[in-house]
Amino acid sequence: MAITIRKMSCPYDCPSTCGLLAEIENGRIVKVKNDKTHPVSKNGICRKMQHYEQDIYSMDRLMKPMRRVGKKGEGKFEPISWNEAVREITDHFKDIIEKWGSEAILPCVYSGVMSDIQRSCGDAFFNRMGALELVKTLCSSAKGAGYDAVVGKTGCLEPTELNDSDLYLIWSCNMAATRLQTLADLQKPANRHKKKILIDVYPNPTAAYCDQVITIKAGTDGALALAMMNVLKNEHLVDKSFVGKYTSGYPEFAETLDAYTPEWAESETGIPAEVIRQLAREFGEAKAPAIILGSGNSRHGNGGMTVRLITILSALTGAWQHPGGGLCGCTPIDTDYVNKSLITRPNFREKAARKININQIGQALAMEGKEAVRGFYVYGCNPANTVSDQQLILKGLEREDLFTVVHERFMTDTARYADILLPATFSVEQTDIYRAYGYCTLGTGRKLVDAPGECKSNWDTFCLLAKGMGYSEDYFDRSEDEMLDILLSHPTKAIAETSDEAKETLRQGGSVVLPFSDHLAFGTETGKMMIVNEKLAEPMPHYTADYSAKCQDWPLHLVAAPSVWSLNSTFLDREQLMTSRKGMTLWLNPEDAKVRKIEDGMSVIAFNELGEVQFTACIDQRVAVGNAVSEGVFASHQTQNGCGFNTLTHGRLSDIGAATTMNDNRIDIRPLSIEDSR
Repeated sequence: MAITIRKMSCPYDCPSTCGLLAEIENGRIVKVKNDKTHPVSKNGICRKMQHYEQDIYSMDRLMKPMRRVGKKGEGKFEPISWNEAVREITDHFKDIIEKWGSEAILPCVYSGVMSDIQRSCGDAFFNRMGALELVKTLCSSAKGAGYDAVVGKTGCLEPTELNDSDLYLIWSCNMAATRLQTLADLQKPANRHKKKILIDVYPNPTAAYCDQVITIKAGTDGALALAMMNVLKNEHLVDKSFVGKYTSGYPEFAETLDAYTPEWAESETGIPAEVIRQLAREFGEAKAPAIILGSGNSRHGNGGMTVRLITILSALTGAWQHPGGGLCGCTPIDTDYVNKSLITRPNFREKAARKININQIGQALAMEGKEAVRGFYVYGCNPANTVSDQQLILKGLEREDLFTVVHERFMTDTARYADILLPATFSVEQTDIYRAYGYCTLGTGRKLVDAPGECKSNWDTFCLLAKGMGYSEDYFDRSEDEMLDILLSHPTKAIAETSDEAKETLRQGGSVVLPFSDHLAFGTETGKMMIVNEKLAEPMPHYTADYSAKCQDWPLHLVAAPSVWSLNSTFLDREQLMTSRKGMTLWLNPEDAKVRKIEDGMSVIAFNELGEVQFTACIDQRVAVGNAVSEGVFASHQTQNGCGFNTLTHGRLSDIGAATTMNDNRIDIRPLSIEDSR
């Protein structure tokens, strides 16, 4: 039978949302490759998606609904029918609602599929139920809040605009793991000669592509930004014409900068004062410097303030007025591509719900009495691995009085605690719409192949559950294809203004490019960048320390970094990728290792008041003193003592944006002892 080729979008949590081509033979996908006509992925795709078909047809994939028969966490189940599964789930939900009310049921979803229909359709079901509302701020909402505090709904640089930049500050960003296509663009002949400076807590894999690496103590990036602005001001590198025309509050802010000298910043950041001065001068003397901002430095108690300061820094030289100048790494669009309320249906909810932040799932599952969570429905998420305070979450999942449903593709650590386990689909087995959050692209994907076994999409599953609950709204009678058609027939202004050809591409399946933002059309009430924002609790930007700086109980600052081999807890099932990734490693500076008698390659225990985790030490002098860095998420069976990185992280929230502070925790380390290994 002939091979057919169909377009699809990468569904995973990455800024690129690459366009892909699926080769289909006899109803099965046999190969996935990059779409060379796509503006982002035309030069190639990451190693994770190069063999997507191996995940789709994995022997380890869940194929049938199952009921738990062993203890919670054992992973012992027996197969049941979908009718039985729906009946048991809805009977339990009805019983919980009758006894404790609908707010005793908590949904848990995040970025298992980064699309709009499948990711968000559960909101409609739980809005109709009146369940607890999940605050979905697991990743970088502090980054978004800090950026918005300065420029409001203004699009930042779209990565393809970086071709016009003349200097790159790659700040707290592992582009090799999270912005691979952009990194490839920076290596093109036209950009190769432009200086690239990496600022991070350790020499992440992007360091190999940079001209200079500056390592910084975790949580002190705001101090570096302030000291650079001190130099810009004192050495007359601030573009006063630009600042006067396009910003508000600079004169008052400038008066505060004298306190933030490079010498002061050296004591905070560990970066020599002269290095800070030189960095500021190079930045100030460039015409169109670009800051490529990652999310790591926003995952602290001071994360929102840190991003506010870096955003202000990006503007003081007037870079925003020049092509390629400014900041890249936040939202590059200034409008909505999709009317999500058509999917989430907030009008289904009769009254405002009690909210639970996803970063505090462990605390929520530990609540007792009338506020206790009695029903827990997990889809597109693996909280047992990816959310802070891992041991508290596992303790909650062990509760016999907690009815847990998990809709998954593989036997994740969370799935092992399910009472009912439902088999889920892959992106190619369902219909959806995909908004890139790093580029100005929008894509759709119609179902390409049938799902194996009895796997069902989120959409189809919630429609079945809605009928089991007795919900009669027309919404739950639709198919996911009909939902996509509704979105496209009720277009936002962005889609409505596209060409007829682009509209047809979206109807059939494929990606389109939408216009870049006007970076000087600031989406604020004043139409200017708000250096001072009177609507915030802290209107004047200033340096604030994170949680860890205030905690002296533990000497080392623990930081999570992304891995080039995995994506959160996705791809942990792919043996080839995991073999290349190797085991759990903790990067340390030689000074921190020496005082603890730790040598390179040694097994060590990292510990704090929350628990203990075993790592293999990696000693590198380029790691900033006081930092301990670990790459990637590991399932329990891939760890050395059954505990993952998030055993050591608190569920505290950021200053603004209610985000995770997973990079704002302190630990100590010791060599593995005989007692530890028993």
